[in-house]
Amino acid sequence: MSESESVGRVVAALRAGELVVMPTDTVYGLAASASSEAAARRLYRLKGRDEVQPTALVAASVDLLLACVPELRGRAEAIARTLLPGPYTLVLPNPARRFGWLSGNRPDTVGVRVPLLAGPGRDVLEQVGAIVATSANLVGGPDPRRLADVPEEILSGVTAFLDGGELPGIPSTVIDCTGAEPVVLREGAANGADALARVAAHRILTRK
Repeated sequence: MSESESVGRVVAALRAGELVVMPTDTVYGLAASASSEAAARRLYRLKGRDEVQPTALVAASVDLLLACVPELRGRAEAIARTLLPGPYTLVLPNPARRFGWLSGNRPDTVGVRVPLLAGPGRDVLEQVGAIVATSANLVGGPDPRRLADVPEEILSGVTAFLDGGELPGIPSTVIDCTGAEPVVLREGAANGADALARVAAHRILTRK
């Protein structure tokens, strides 16, 4: 099967509300349509993940992210445009409680990603626009760097998958931006201190 055929199958599966495995800019992701609560809950079950644990909304661009969550203006938008696209997951205020099935036990927040993608992963995201994605491993398992590293239990539970070659294999850096100052919740593919310095340099913290 050609790369374009594989991309087409993954795009069709996502649009149909099915689960897929696809490359991101960090690790292989288990993904579904962001607009389908039912698909997101199937994703949680397949991964063996507790539904109260937040999962990221992944958009093709910051502009599309703002279209999905229009309340992300002012300070939240400024932080997003400073750090994204890139290997970050940003936890941002979500006053309208959009995509509530992704927020776990923090319904007033939403975790967002705009990955810096290339190749077939970028083609999928540009065609679909927004997905929900988490690392394509079982809870507690190693983050998959290659498609061959994705557990068979997950591959057998998805409708389509896409091989993007070998990836960095380190998950995104998670930064909580809902408080007075951003806080690094998880160090990952990017240096959290550098991200905080970039935000501070743009005088974002004082914006409304």
